[in-house]
Amino acid sequence: MALFDNKKVIIIGDRDGIPGPAIEECLKTTGAEVVFSATECFV
Repeated sequence: MALFDNKKVIIIGDRDGIPGPAIEECLKTTGAEVVFSATECFV
């Protein structure tokens, strides 16, 4: 049983760091369900 099996995940990426879609791609193989993914600019 993996850490993210059957879990719902909210992803908030950073424009100058790691964007949300990149994190989402990494989580696709973990069994997690991405319910929200966004890339924000924190100033």
